[in-house]
Amino acid sequence: MSKSPVSRNTIMTRLILYQVIGHLALLLLIVGDEVLDIPHIIFGAPPTPINWIEAIIEGIYVIALGTFTMFVSLRFLNKIKLLEGFLPICSFCKKIRQGEDWTSLEKYMDDHSEAVFSHGVCPECAEINYGEYLNQDKDKPKNKNVADKK
Repeated sequence: MSKSPVSRNTIMTRLILYQVIGHLALLLLIVGDEVLDIPHIIFGAPPTPINWIEAIIEGIYVIALGTFTMFVSLRFLNKIKLLEGFLPICSFCKKIRQGEDWTSLEKYMDDHSEAVFSHGVCPECAEINYGEYLNQDKDKPKNKNVADKK
């Protein structure tokens, strides 16, 4: 099962769509509460007259908040760098082909993302590359105290 790439436009469209749906639902609840008097219908509270000024003001708040959150979301999304598509990578040295040139994975990621690399050695590679030294340390007895030698 392969991963299907999701483009930046798809992510941005979905995010804005979800925000618009959420804010429209909130707007409908506010106006619906004012027009239908939901507490009176559901809980049997005393009926209240329709206050159009309050409904309009609350609706403006919801629209302003929705516009602000969408603006901030788009601004943050524009700062995110996405790696998309297929990367031709060498099976042995893990260099990535860019046109006719091959560049190291670290350089490619540095040029195309905000990722910062830190190098280490996994246990398998440590055994393969430094196994003789690691095994020498296991064979030597460990002296815990210098006083024990005397």
